[in-house]
Amino acid sequence: MKAKFGAIVVAGSGKLGGHVASRNRAGAYWRTKVTPVNPQSTAQLNVRNRLGTRSQAWRGLTDTQRAAWNGVVSAFAKTDQFGDLKNPTGFNLYQALNNNLLTVGGAAISVPPVPAAVSTVTITSITPAAGTGLIPMVLSGAVPASTAVKVFATAPQSPGVSFVKSEYRLITTLPAATATPVALGASYQTKFGSWVVGQKIFFKLVFVSTVTGQQSLPLQVVTISAA
Repeated sequence: MKAKFGAIVVAGSGKLGGHVASRNRAGAYWRTKVTPVNPQSTAQLNVRNRLGTRSQAWRGLTDTQRAAWNGVVSAFAKTDQFGDLKNPTGFNLYQALNNNLLTVGGAAISVPPVPAAVSTVTITSITPAAGTGLIPMVLSGAVPASTAVKVFATAPQSPGVSFVKSEYRLITTLPAATATPVALGASYQTKFGSWVVGQKIFFKLVFVSTVTGQQSLPLQVVTISAA
């Protein structure tokens, strides 16, 4: 359980007994803790195996290499759920960058990189067509060199849904030089099946440097399925 104190507790995150503190666009809230179903899917097992492999690899680094990762964490600081700037640990940074690399087919790194912007292109359009099962995605250009793209999507949502977060699932990755338009229909149906006219589908693209594992801010778009 994490809490931020003012005159009283002004924000919280995490579990306390049978309750969970969090926040959304409406502000902070408490809810009853629910243990989610664990389907032991192939995707889940792959992620767990990758995390285990990287943990073992971290232990296999030299003291000098681990010190190098611990020494650069301030350059990779991010804001937490309270808006405060926090440094990752060297281990977490090593895991995050290498998991990104392995997800997009890159090679793991043992030396921490220098922080750098990741090349991106923009989303021009995504048009799911229920009648044909096609989802062409038009980008402003080909995927940049030394860059790959993680493509996330949600299952079909009702038209009234306006916000998603945990619903995103990775459906495919795109290597460097992938030309536009990109056909996402087969990858989407493998993950979620078919959809009907009028349903909403949310998409998110994250660009990853295949050299360093650093990633861009997500590009998000919501679409309404056509006939």
